[in-house]
Amino acid sequence: MTKVDQVLALVAERRAEFEEKRHVPRDVIAVFKDAGIYRASTPKRFGGDALPPAEFLGLVERISAVDASAGWVASFACSGVYLAALPLDTQAELYANGPDIAFAGGLFPVQPAERVEGGYRVSGRWKFASGCKGADVLGVGIKAGEDKAGRPLTAVLQADQVEIAENWDVVGLRGTGSHDLVVEGAVVGEQWTFLRGGAPTVDEPLYRYPTVPYAAQVLAVVGLGVARAALDHVIAQGGRSGYTGAPKPAERAGYRIAVGQAEAQLRSARAFFYEATQEAWATVEAGDRATEEQASALRLASAHLAKTSFEVVRAAYQLGGIGAIADGSPLQRHLRDASVVPQHAFLQEGMYDGAGAVLMGVQPFPGYL
Repeated sequence: MTKVDQVLALVAERRAEFEEKRHVPRDVIAVFKDAGIYRASTPKRFGGDALPPAEFLGLVERISAVDASAGWVASFACSGVYLAALPLDTQAELYANGPDIAFAGGLFPVQPAERVEGGYRVSGRWKFASGCKGADVLGVGIKAGEDKAGRPLTAVLQADQVEIAENWDVVGLRGTGSHDLVVEGAVVGEQWTFLRGGAPTVDEPLYRYPTVPYAAQVLAVVGLGVARAALDHVIAQGGRSGYTGAPKPAERAGYRIAVGQAEAQLRSARAFFYEATQEAWATVEAGDRATEEQASALRLASAHLAKTSFEVVRAAYQLGGIGAIADGSPLQRHLRDASVVPQHAFLQEGMYDGAGAVLMGVQPFPGYL
């Protein structure tokens, strides 16, 4: 059994615990680290793997098919692409004890910070810090000066400088621990701040890949994993007997048609998603920056995948019949989890507007690229 197989087995064993506790515990995060998940976006110069995006996305997809919350938390191991905008000396300090660093951030609402000698005095409250209960370092969004692109400055703090306000009470992705972060007057050196999506200080292919589109991709692929699991469940259930004595699902044309349509939908969206990934990666691996059109394709493919995945899960839930409504039904859990993914700001329907603008040579809305 490979280390990734061990992760999948552990997640399957403890996913009910994640939902009950509303977070993935630190001992599970330690197993993720041992499997290399948290070095996936750490620069090679600091001992990391700096994996090609498709390889990391495939890993998150596999975890998410077992448990969406675990996949969502693991997806933030991509944060090394953000942290690569820190000064090199700061990164060397960050990775001094090894490349396996768990980062979580609550960037919004961006809070004003007081300028002090050498840095900023940071106070405030930030939302949606997924994975914060297992993080080694935490980031919060601060406003200190103007960035014309509208990108927040991120201040990086040690875990003991931050209070976690446990308020993650939601319908799906319950195990992500996406609580609020509270900071009271912590001083953060300027060298521990970076612009989200800012220019990297590391010259390796991964850090030429579009940063914000990648952050959208790692979330969208969670929905893909959930949809695959839901669809596989109803396919496997085709031979079950109904409560009323009606023909088995696999003997009904309507059931077969719905399964076939969902399979085609999901595979098509998945193919577009990974095709766009490979195209952008080929460009940056060759030493160039991805084009605006390639970055936009990543955003479009991500939003479309999140939307399609939810539609597939909803169709699978309906095919599950009355048994799907039970608390113990995997389809009920899949439906709740998949419904959250396209609600994320990176994956909402507005992304189609941005993509359409780029396709037609019109300026997209601020922050899209």
